[in-house]
Amino acid sequence: MNSYGNTSPTGHQPLKWLGDRLIILDQTKLPSEEIYIETTDWQAVAEAIKQLRVRGAPAIGVAGAYGVALGALSASTEDKEAFLAKVNGIIDAIAATRPTARNLFFALERMRAAIEENGSPGQLTERLIEEAVAVHHQEVEATTQIGLYGSEIVKDGWTVLTHCNTGPLAAPGFGTALGVIIMAYRQGKHISVYADETRPLLQGARLTTWELQKAGVPVTLITDNMAGHFMKAGRIQCVITGADRIAANGDSANKIGT
Repeated sequence: MNSYGNTSPTGHQPLKWLGDRLIILDQTKLPSEEIYIETTDWQAVAEAIKQLRVRGAPAIGVAGAYGVALGALSASTEDKEAFLAKVNGIIDAIAATRPTARNLFFALERMRAAIEENGSPGQLTERLIEEAVAVHHQEVEATTQIGLYGSEIVKDGWTVLTHCNTGPLAAPGFGTALGVIIMAYRQGKHISVYADETRPLLQGARLTTWELQKAGVPVTLITDNMAGHFMKAGRIQCVITGADRIAANGDSANKIGT
């Protein structure tokens, strides 16, 4: 069975697939502890999404896909009718874990489409595993491209402000908004970062600063309400954040404080 893991600029990934089980980095324990959850249970994956042990829209989508694959593995010896009923029920249950960005539902739609093909429960289980690995791989490739394109706007010597957490922990690979910053730094640009704490769950304080330190990028942690002061003082040349939703006209919605 397929396994999939990849390195990131921080040396850590939120998820690693080992063919028949999933390893999840528990983000609720960071930065004080690096605790990994190894599971073969789709319900444990669903609970990890609910409890923010895995978070960030792309990572949640990947976790959801692997959760379905784990559920299929546990049902692969059943007759086809029972197998399809169980897998569809698992997809519905995982979809209800978080009203998050589109990635989760996009991944689950792909998994549901995979079991609409012909084949035995065993064959469909293999197909689901392949699809989950493909979702993971495509998210990694997408974040790499985001980093490459976005880094073009970041100039040497700039100080960048970012909010929430949008690095490899949230989006496997380089991350999205934070991946732009890390990519620019890796290109040799002398940049520094102000990271908002991001109340109330402190994703910026706990996670963004941790990731930037791991990647070697100079970072200063500030309270959310200091962002305006540093902008007014001319200390910020660029603001890069993630977004849960982006409309066609450019309007966006994200964490409180964005």
